[in-house]
This record gives sequence, structure tokens and C-alpha cells, in this order.
Amino acid sequence: MSGLVGGGDAASADMSAAAVEARIAPVGKLNTGAPIAVAAAPAPAAAAPAAARSGDAVYNASCVACHGTGAAGAPKLGDKAAWGDRIAQGMDTLVQHAIAGFQGKTGVMPPRGTCGTCSDDELKAAVEFMVSKAK
Repeated sequence: MSGLVGGGDAASADMSAAAVEARIAPVGKLNTGAPIAVAAAPAPAAAAPAAARSGDAVYNASCVACHGTGAAGAPKLGDKAAWGDRIAQGMDTLVQHAIAGFQGKTGVMPPRGTCGTCSDDELKAAVEFMVSKAK
């Protein structure tokens, strides 16, 4: 019974200097010698630019919130009467209003139509899409 309470030969063998050193030995070693040549990691491939979204896609993702409901005085998609005077100003003016924002007599167009991820070309495509539905 003395072996169970901490005495005896089995307990003494596990506490020998060699056994203790083996248990606490490091699992790895640090190389402090000459630098080791390592091949350079390949440069990550450049991400392909995202394809421009169509006017229809931009409209359905962002513009529909106002131009689908008439919120903030926005002309609704397909409403020829509401779009008539705006179309008469010309496509360049409409696109500029979509990009920079505009405060009109009957409503407000926030800059970029609240689509912070839209490029100028995507906004132009969205304006062209909406105008095509009002002609």
C-alpha cells in the first residue's frame, strides 16, 4: 500500500532527474544559425474588377425604394407624366442629378441615390433604364 500513497519504487522512478527533464523538454528548437533560404510566396492574383451591373439590376437593388413608391417626390417607374419634364432636361442633366443629388420643386434626389457602391456608369445605366420605361 505504500506505493499508492506516494512512496515506493514506482513513484521514485517517475521523479528521477532524467524523467523530469524528459517531461519538461521543449517540443521544438529555435534555429539561431545562418538564415535559411525560403522561397518567396507567390503574389496573390489581382481580383478581377466586378462587372458593371445593368440599369435594371441597379434599379431593383437601390432605386426601387423611392422610384417604386414615389417616396420623397421621386417619379415612379413608368409614370410618363411625372417623368416628362425631367426627360425634357436631357439625359446628361438627369445623370448629373443622380450622381450629385438634386433638390427640385417636387422632391429630392439624394447623391448617388443612396447607392454608395454604384459607379457613375451604373447610375447612368439606371437612369437610362428608368427613362426607357417612361417613354
